[in-house]
Amino acid sequence: MRGVAKSFTLGGRELVVLRDVSFRMEAGETLGVVGPSGSGKSTLLHILGTIERPTGGTVTLAGSDLYTLPEAALARLRNERIGFVFQDHYLLPQYSVLENVLLPALAFRRGWGGARARATELLARVGLGERLDHRPAELSGGERQRAAIARALLHRPALLLCDEPTGSLDHATAQTAADLLFELQRQEAAMLVIATHNRELAARCGRRLQLRDGQCFAA
Repeated sequence: MRGVAKSFTLGGRELVVLRDVSFRMEAGETLGVVGPSGSGKSTLLHILGTIERPTGGTVTLAGSDLYTLPEAALARLRNERIGFVFQDHYLLPQYSVLENVLLPALAFRRGWGGARARATELLARVGLGERLDHRPAELSGGERQRAAIARALLHRPALLLCDEPTGSLDHATAQTAADLLFELQRQEAAMLVIATHNRELAARCGRRLQLRDGQCFAA
């Protein structure tokens, strides 16, 4: 990420959220992003994840300048190279746990058999191997978040983005989910970026950045 800026126009006035944000990560690195509410943590993740375009600057992943790609190529890269874990699990209630984890494979319908085997393996690794056919309503909050982590890792993403991934969980369940997240990230050698208010969670990352007044500083 180099010189990234983001602003919005509200009521005819410009609201600057990010200004000249730059950092670099390597495979297997972990980065915690902290800062008060409204400091731009989620916006930063959305730009990294190609959900939201920056106003200025560049974002490069594995040699691709993301925001110069055609929309179809960007959508494919987002699906195959980037994984997302949010505070809310966003599991679809009408589908089984296995079907929810397989959702990223539906977009381009490639390697369906391999995706199913990968999803089954991931669910076993997160302790849900016996819950494949259960619906989200039949799982605890911690189990639903574990399923969301498995879904994020389905395509072996180069970049894993987590926005307050333990924010909706009690302390003990949050600890378990965080342990699992870091364990799987190490095994998969993905870059991990966590935006969080939780200083304890951020401290587990190899590096930390603080967002303040739209700029980032080493924390």
